Amino acid sequence: MLKGRLPQLKTTGRQALAAAPMVVAVGLAVMGVAMSASSSVRPDLDRTAEAVARATGGDLTPRGLKLIMARLDPGQLTVARRFDPALNLPALYDLTPGWESLSLGGKPSLDAGVSGVAAQQLNAAMPTAFGALQPAKPFDLRPATEADRKRALRCLTQAVYYEAALEPTEGQEGVAQVVLNRVRDPNYPNTVCGVVYQGAERTTGCQFSFTCDGALSRAPIPWAWTRAARVAERALAGHVATRVGTATHYHADYVHPWWAPTVAKITQVGAHIFYRWKGAPGESAAFTDKSSGREPIIDEARFARPRILLVADSVEEALVGTAPNQLRTVEIDGRTRVVGIASLGGRRQASKDEIAAINERLKAYEAGPAPAAAPPPGVTAMAVEEVGKPAA
Repeated sequence: MLKGRLPQLKTTGRQALAAAPMVVAVGLAVMGVAMSASSSVRPDLDRTAEAVARATGGDLTPRGLKLIMARLDPGQLTVARRFDPALNLPALYDLTPGWESLSLGGKPSLDAGVSGVAAQQLNAAMPTAFGALQPAKPFDLRPATEADRKRALRCLTQAVYYEAALEPTEGQEGVAQVVLNRVRDPNYPNTVCGVVYQGAERTTGCQFSFTCDGALSRAPIPWAWTRAARVAERALAGHVATRVGTATHYHADYVHPWWAPTVAKITQVGAHIFYRWKGAPGESAAFTDKSSGREPIIDEARFARPRILLVADSVEEALVGTAPNQLRTVEIDGRTRVVGIASLGGRRQASKDEIAAINERLKAYEAGPAPAAAPPPGVTAMAVEEVGKPAA
């Protein structure tokens, strides 16, 4: 009876493979437990389709999927889930988010989202939006004075250098295009320096991380700065990065920020993925603002210092009011310190009382061994022999 229905089940199974990524993934895993041996060589797709059809009885509804999953042990189910692009679960890759950049200061990224291998997989699985690439017009600076032109050039060069110094030329041009697109976007300031340094004066976050993480304190490498300046000059003179068009957002491919699905993916150039607003706000006609021509004067010395949120007399005082996993940059006794409890993933955070008790035990340990206590009544004290200790 099953042999007579085999062609129909093959067709149904093929349709399931094309329409449901999870069915494909589970089907691949179930082959080893649901498919009988065969001496003839056939395409893997046929055998997978037969295995799925045999396990579900031709029912490709969620009920049928549950029938397949019921046949898998926990290990097989985990492997199947790893190949399902619809699941945004970095834990399935057995990775602590931020594993590639863990330090005593915790995760340095200001972006809320996954990072590392999980992020690269999610970014690769996200398709480019249909019709997302829209042409951008050449930028028209029209500075009020020569000083304004130089300030605009310096701010744009800084953005290209600190954001994409080692990127290919097209990648650097894309970063410059994003800055200039924002100048013409009504949602952002209408000056180059205003866009680049937006949010740098606030404690809630800056648009470009180099303006608030202390990167400006490091002198640029001359040859890389010259290269970034050339890209900035061309962009201000009207050169358009056609590969990114009206892009207003980008991020590196090793992070997957929470906002990525809220905008339209255009393309990837080098290590950066570029996006624009969805719908009419991302169309070419929406970029109606013009540069004011008067660039603000930037106090670079101020923004070259890492942001200090507060001044405190002790670590305990600096931690008052902090949420779990929140880090603060504070100044204690004239020294800048990062304080807080950084989560390394999956473990309960110790309370302040527990931390204090641990510190007391550490102090006692560092002070030296405590005097040996007298043995309880009825217990004979015996010398402890250290095995493998070299002779004095």
